[in-house]
Amino acid sequence: MKVGILGSADVARSLAKGFLATGHEVRMGSRSGQKEELTLWISAQKLPTTQGTFAAVAEWGELIVFATQGMASESVVRSAGAAHFTGKVVIDATNPLHMRPDGPPTLGISGTDSAGEQLQRWLPGAQIVKAFNIIGNPFFFRPEFPDGPPDMFICGNDPGAKSTVTKILHDFGWKSVIDIGGIAGSRELEALCILWVKSAMALGNWAIGFRLLRK
Repeated sequence: MKVGILGSADVARSLAKGFLATGHEVRMGSRSGQKEELTLWISAQKLPTTQGTFAAVAEWGELIVFATQGMASESVVRSAGAAHFTGKVVIDATNPLHMRPDGPPTLGISGTDSAGEQLQRWLPGAQIVKAFNIIGNPFFFRPEFPDGPPDMFICGNDPGAKSTVTKILHDFGWKSVIDIGGIAGSRELEALCILWVKSAMALGNWAIGFRLLRK
């Protein structure tokens, strides 16, 4: 597929490498459309990808990934143009984090709403699937742990879209993908990111992931 990734930092870069490694075509989007540091990274990695504005990448992509700061999603939608997402599967890999100088981040959206639900409201013609938000970006692709790969949790309203994302995750090396239901499940998955951060800080180890024990 033609995969448009909205974002240019570490999360976007890790996802871009994963999609390219699994045979997809990738373009990366930013507000300016030409970020020098992203150009240098693409050149250094020798990746067959290009960059453009949010609008250009959203229009081009068959599947779109939000990999920007979670609290910036609304402005990204405005910049990209909601019409460019109509009829497309959209992976929301963001977390609406409120960063604090004196401790771990908190959720900027919580309770009876979530960033995933807001994105679905802003893009009613798209099929939003929450994924990739519960683990550090170095482990998005081929996550290797001593006891095997962790579990990936996803949620979204459209079964077909979730099937598409599940296949992508399997291709990325996630053997276990757990669908927890509709997009309202973003409330739990975004909170799980905070648990991941606090666990990593407590352990002094960011190379961690979640796994359900089954009997």
